[in-house]
Amino acid sequence: MNIIESNKIELKSKYNDQLVREIVAFINADGGKIYIGIENDGTVIGAEKIDETLRLIADIITTQIEPVATDIVTTEIQIMEGKPIIVISIKKGINPIYCIKKYGFSSVGCPIRVGSSCREMSVDQINERYKKKFFDEDLMVSAPTNLPRLSFLTLKNYYLEQGYKLNEDTFESNLKLINSSGQYNIMAELLSDNNRFSLIFVKFSGTTKASMSQRSDYGNKSILFGLRQLMNRMQAENICKTDTSVRPRVDTYLYDYNSVNEAVVNAIVHNDWSIAEPQVSFYSDRIEILSHGGLPFGLTEEQFYKGFSKPRNTQLMKIFSQLDIVDHTGHGIPIIIDKYGKEAFDISSNYIMVTIPFNKEVLKTQNISVNIEVNAIEKIILEELLKNPTINANELSVIIDRSKRTAERYLTSLKERGYITQETNGNNNRWIVIK
Repeated sequence: MNIIESNKIELKSKYNDQLVREIVAFINADGGKIYIGIENDGTVIGAEKIDETLRLIADIITTQIEPVATDIVTTEIQIMEGKPIIVISIKKGINPIYCIKKYGFSSVGCPIRVGSSCREMSVDQINERYKKKFFDEDLMVSAPTNLPRLSFLTLKNYYLEQGYKLNEDTFESNLKLINSSGQYNIMAELLSDNNRFSLIFVKFSGTTKASMSQRSDYGNKSILFGLRQLMNRMQAENICKTDTSVRPRVDTYLYDYNSVNEAVVNAIVHNDWSIAEPQVSFYSDRIEILSHGGLPFGLTEEQFYKGFSKPRNTQLMKIFSQLDIVDHTGHGIPIIIDKYGKEAFDISSNYIMVTIPFNKEVLKTQNISVNIEVNAIEKIILEELLKNPTINANELSVIIDRSKRTAERYLTSLKERGYITQETNGNNNRWIVIK
């Protein structure tokens, strides 16, 4: 088993005093695994003094980390190449920030995993995370915009459509469009008739970004109007295959529109607008919907998949709920999972990507051409399969520095396009590169 260090993997020949720093760094990032008994070059040498090492690790977990990390750090013994290896599995923290207790919430005490190394957080990073530890603050509401004048005709019309007439004198404060200093905030700009935000739609002629054909920005107007324009576009792109040989006729669409609508709305209300706007990428075989910021602090992946509702932008979610754009019950994620499975989601600390694959039968009917040339990552995967035909998706994810789900999608795509096949002999799977 060839294991290499990455943003998710740390290799250690033996226990040392830096272990607490590395565990906290993983907790403050995306989580990962630490293997004790493997050299930096991947050579398996086996762990020494196993019982003593396990006691030292337990002491770190229970007494040296703040907040307590007992629920997010686990240990186990694995046998690799006939030798015992201690594996420490670390989940992303459910709190905004963790520290080495004896150093407190200082740069030395708050490391974070960046690539294959641990780095100290800056003072600004610590302050921002520490603030989120104690305050559930909606930054869109508190942060001011530097646009001096805003108008809200579109917002008022949307409320009228729902049977509400906004009071001219109070609606700005009632909807929290003004921060505590009396300034228009970022959310006000997002909802106003004149703003600098966009919903970005990019259509590619093939399966990679090397084949871009057109870009549309649904923005510079209220995000409400931009959302309506974008979803009209998504409806227009959703071609249909009709079977008239049966009664009633059967219509099969390129993709499930409700799932796409839920993914786009979620991308807006959960997006970290201080980073960038959400983006919808339309390829010849799928749709990718990207939002920035990852999961809100305190929300686990398990809760996310179950539909727990914890919006990053609470007040924006309330307005969307009042306008009947979203019902605030958290049913959107289960709708997508029901149609496309959990593998539709790629969750990182920095983003959430939802991938909606196209219906293959509809693609065949419409004679839509697909660019089958392999991209740079797929070339790496093919090379690795030639070197190690028994490699699995988890091992590949480390090599290409992507999530396991992304690695699985690449393998599935290569298999469907005729580049690889897989032989199964009992419990053994072997990849064969065809071309």
